[in-house]
Amino acid sequence: MSENTPGTGPQLATPASPSYKRIGFLSFGHWMDHPESQARTAQDSLLQSIDLAVAAEELGADGAYFRVHHFAQQLGSPAALLAAIGARTHRIEIGTGVVDMRYANPLGFAEDVGAADLISGGRVQLGIGRGSPEQVLDGWRYFGFSPAEGETAADMARKTSETFLKVLEGIRFAQPNPRPMFPNAPGLLRIEPYSPGLRERIWWGAGSNATAKWAASLGMNLMSSTLKDDESSEPFHVQQRKQIEAFRKEWANHDFGFEPRVSVSRSIIAITNDLDRRYFLGGGDREDQIGSVGGGNRSIFGRSYADEPDKLIEQLSEDEAIQAADTLLLTVPSQLGVEYNTHILEAILKDVAPGLGWR
Repeated sequence: MSENTPGTGPQLATPASPSYKRIGFLSFGHWMDHPESQARTAQDSLLQSIDLAVAAEELGADGAYFRVHHFAQQLGSPAALLAAIGARTHRIEIGTGVVDMRYANPLGFAEDVGAADLISGGRVQLGIGRGSPEQVLDGWRYFGFSPAEGETAADMARKTSETFLKVLEGIRFAQPNPRPMFPNAPGLLRIEPYSPGLRERIWWGAGSNATAKWAASLGMNLMSSTLKDDESSEPFHVQQRKQIEAFRKEWANHDFGFEPRVSVSRSIIAITNDLDRRYFLGGGDREDQIGSVGGGNRSIFGRSYADEPDKLIEQLSEDEAIQAADTLLLTVPSQLGVEYNTHILEAILKDVAPGLGWR
């Protein structure tokens, strides 16, 4: 039997110091039928995602998170994957970063995620958001969703999210059938299965200061990735730190009964062997990049890190957003396979994190 039972919550490592930081991985779950890819099919990607989560837990990592995209050779069905990982692991947090709520039925999704959370013993940390540009133009229309007249797709995502949050609170709203197939408890009915505590473990993927504050006003944790609106022309990590501060300032105006979490994601590779040097040394974007996402607002994309551990410790200590967040998600190259990605995580946990006081 799992050491976690439904309702007991996750058995997380106890922070050893105020600077302790939860460290997990974030996988896009790419697969490609290519000779150099270790994940050539959807089955490969799903099974390797489970295996990587198991390996990460054994290493002492704190989280296994997955990006969700539709109409792409990536991971598009998060609840089933999280449930499978929850059944194979005992301690590690399992989550998404993020689910595009333009594609979601809030009631059906609440059922699926509630089941995954109960299977895991209360370890789901669910990142949701309005999504990024997808492989298909207005792909959510094929799922049967359309914005109301006068609303945008982003408005639709936020409205769906608000409904989703209310359902997760366990509210009873459905009028029972007077002649049901099975006996009902008295009064209105709610979505089942209901997982207590899951509502406090919902995160919003915010791409701007305004959406970070909106998330705080609704009692969602903050998930900030490697890009955001360029709102001040300052370095990415400075803008992201200010986004975190804006989120926490807004949170302080409310009484939700729990302390918020904040995560940031980064591409960080510790160069410790010849294979690392072959793959990553001298590559990647070592400076912030300016561009736009889907022809929208001017965006700033954060730099990646790839260097020897002692140099990484120095560089990461200067990243203001990483220092401000309580959780760091390491993006991993899923097509390189479970063994190599386990090595990436181990190098950060053993060769870099202690030097920063995170372990």
